[in-house]
Amino acid sequence: MAVMKFFLDTADLTEIKTYAVMGLIDGITTNPSLIAKSGRPREEVITDICDIVDGPISAEVISTDHAGMVKEGVELAKIHPNITVKVPLTGDGLAACRELSEKNIKTNVTLCFTAVQALMAAKAGATFISPFVGRLDDLGQTGMELIEDIRTIYDNYGFMTEILVASIRSPNHVRTAATLGADVCTVPPKVLGQLLKHPLTDSGLEQFLADHRKSQS
Repeated sequence: MAVMKFFLDTADLTEIKTYAVMGLIDGITTNPSLIAKSGRPREEVITDICDIVDGPISAEVISTDHAGMVKEGVELAKIHPNITVKVPLTGDGLAACRELSEKNIKTNVTLCFTAVQALMAAKAGATFISPFVGRLDDLGQTGMELIEDIRTIYDNYGFMTEILVASIRSPNHVRTAATLGADVCTVPPKVLGQLLKHPLTDSGLEQFLADHRKSQS
């Protein structure tokens, strides 16, 4: 039976270690902005992440042309067997996705905003498709409707591309993604922390501890 996977959307090694210890992290997604926050070379940061998490590690290309993306993707894939090369959902990006896939390099096609874009990525052989639900919500649309449409299309035609829900802003996004049958949620550390919290859990624990103290007095 398929299991919802959780990827952490960060390049912060401290945050990664915190959640990895809990056994909650199945992979990591990064992008140039997250890597830049570390102030360290990209390859160095990615290598350190691969040493912590044994799962798909998305490393995004900087090039925007087909040949450049393929060249860069091949080099990124040499860092570690778990590297998934992240390419944008453009014509050049899909061409690069196809070529990298033919080289048995895993790919994550990012910046997806329509179901037909997701269909094209699947036809190009993407390992993962990353629909950005939060950014659609920001425009007054309902991002989760996109996840539902992609799930239906992929199931209709037996595509093996995994739906990796991105731009997650709240626990409700995670709950809905799981209900709709998404394969992966990539969540920022703040949201992953929120998934663990509920005021009744905290108050219940306080009550248990208080009762225990009374029983010992």
